[in-house]
Amino acid sequence: MKASPADQQELLRLQSLDTRLQQLAHRLGSLPQAGPLAELAKRDTAVRGTRAEAVGGLEDARAELKRLESDVQVVEARIARDGDRLQHTSSTKDVAALESELASLAKRLSDLEDQELVVMERVESAEAVVAGIDDERASIAAEVAVLEGQRDEAAAGFATERDATERDRAVVAGSIPADLLAFYEQRRTRGGGVGAALLSQRTCNGCTITLTGSDLEKVRRSAPDEVVQCPECDRILVRTEESGL
Repeated sequence: MKASPADQQELLRLQSLDTRLQQLAHRLGSLPQAGPLAELAKRDTAVRGTRAEAVGGLEDARAELKRLESDVQVVEARIARDGDRLQHTSSTKDVAALESELASLAKRLSDLEDQELVVMERVESAEAVVAGIDDERASIAAEVAVLEGQRDEAAAGFATERDATERDRAVVAGSIPADLLAFYEQRRTRGGGVGAALLSQRTCNGCTITLTGSDLEKVRRSAPDEVVQCPECDRILVRTEESGL
């Protein structure tokens, strides 16, 4: 491939901008708030699991309380019915039977009310547990909001620089011949983000290998407009007065 020395040197400007964009992307992805936010997310996941269990226990207690309340209503209705029947019967046999049943119902009602009190305490305790978990989640959410605000503020500065760098890159890329730019992009993809490197004192700044022997001689013999590549890392070698050829 042929390209003027000036166009080849523009690749170094482009590479510098691409390297800066990589650095900014890395810094955006590794802001100091990232670790604490990840830990808070884990905590919130664990707390959500605990809450699900607590809510399950609360719902069970409420269901049991509702059943007991229904049973109490049934017994109270039977007591009221038998009491009314007792007031309107003159049969000694019926009176004895009703009084016996009323005594049993009174015992049943007392037992149910005792159970109701126990379950009501369970419901109150379970509600307190859920409320405590909700308070913990609210505290986590507050911490997350603060950290996200700090992260977004820090990211805004990086994003502004990234946008400016991307605009500069577009200008430089637009000045480079399409075939040379495409070749650079290909080398950059294969070279881990580095597509062109300065040859400085016979050393490739891309892989830090110093050219010797036939490799060095081949580069020396190449015309100034010949696009040469590092024999070690295959990146484009840009020659300048610093190359030591």
